[in-house]
Amino acid sequence: MATFPLVRSIVLANRVFLHRAVRFLVRLGVRQFVDIGAGLPTMDSTHAVADAVAPGAATVVYVDNDPEVVAHSRAVFAAGGESGRHAAIHGDLRDPDRLWRAIGATGLIDAAEPVGLLIIAVLHLRQPDAGGVDIGPRAVARFRELLPNGSYLAVSHATKDGVPEHVRAGLAGTSQAYRAQRSPATWRTRAEIAGLFGDFELVEPGLTWTPSWHPEETGPGAPEVTFGTPEESAVLAGLGHKS
Repeated sequence: MATFPLVRSIVLANRVFLHRAVRFLVRLGVRQFVDIGAGLPTMDSTHAVADAVAPGAATVVYVDNDPEVVAHSRAVFAAGGESGRHAAIHGDLRDPDRLWRAIGATGLIDAAEPVGLLIIAVLHLRQPDAGGVDIGPRAVARFRELLPNGSYLAVSHATKDGVPEHVRAGLAGTSQAYRAQRSPATWRTRAEIAGLFGDFELVEPGLTWTPSWHPEETGPGAPEVTFGTPEESAVLAGLGHKS
């Protein structure tokens, strides 16, 4: 934040997109969610947002590859008496079939009913296979196959396409920080991000900047996030439907 102050707004806008997508899906009747790369359960997690719309109606399986994140999430569920309704599992999106079996083993996801699959701000971190090749898009394609008909896929992904020059410079510095942590970033193009949805039908307004995706879907206490232009958010987001 010291070198790229706008990053705070970018991160908040991305999180608010997650909230908007969950509220939108719950209002459509989706009652089960899988949140891959969920991170620490802060700033209203998926289950809290769903409960605010339809109390007690939704189940959520959180997936993360950090055991400490999983342990913390489980502690949050236990403290709230929600361990039987939500689960946190240790998993890796690069192995979709194995991960999907682990999700099913929780007993919380009905494979015959629509699922809201959330892959939020994950895929711009490279997902290398044993040979170092980024297999993120290939893994997402397999998840699309595994999802039941009627399901939805929500994705947000940072990009340099169409962003102002001062934001591009900030993203370059962010890339250096990621590399220093051995988590290289890849800012895909708009076309590449759109390709992550495959043949899923994009819900209106399609693939757009995070502040522009259903801004009417706000919740109580939602943070105010403003940009000079939507392009400053640097993150494209969309929701695809499997018919």
